[in-house]
Order: sequence, then structure tokens, then C-alpha cells
Amino acid sequence: MIYDYQVTTGKGEVLDLASYNGKVIMVVNTATGCGFTPQYAPIEQLYKDYHDKGLEILDIPCNQFGAQAPGTDDEIHEFCTMHFNTTFPQMKKSCKRY
Repeated sequence: MIYDYQVTTGKGEVLDLASYNGKVIMVVNTATGCGFTPQYAPIEQLYKDYHDKGLEILDIPCNQFGAQAPGTDDEIHEFCTMHFNTTFPQMKKSCKRY
């Protein structure tokens, strides 16, 4: 069950997914240098529209495919907040290779 797992936030803190028990969790795999980067805008809109109704969005950047998520966790977060005004939680980059 998803509530049995933990993930690490972009700030290095451990997030126990059990804290989201009873909520809808949407996990998104993102890359800031990808052609789909504008996906942040509608994802943020979903978060704004439904967060108060129980939706949690967890953004997990990944650099695995073509090195399309360059930069540190802080740089990725800054890019997303500056360009797309994201407010949903961003996790630690899942793959730093490639």
C-alpha cells in the first residue's frame, strides 16, 4: 500500500506517506528541461482547485531520461516556483545519473 512508503523531500526531510491516509495522492514524474515542462501549470491548477478537498500532489523530478532534469533540488524548485508558481510539494530528484 502506498501509505507504507516514505519519500524524501527536496529539502532532505523524510515524508511518511501514511500522513496522507484518507487523501487522494497524485504522484507526478517531472523534468524541467522536457518538452512537457508546461505541465506544471495545469498540475498547479489541479492542486489549487482540489487541495482543500483532499488532493495531495507529490512532484518527483527525474533526470533519468536524456538528462532533462538538470540542476540541484533547490534549483529545480526555484525554476518551478519562478516560472509556474508551483506550491505543491516537490520531492528529491529520483535519479541524478545520465
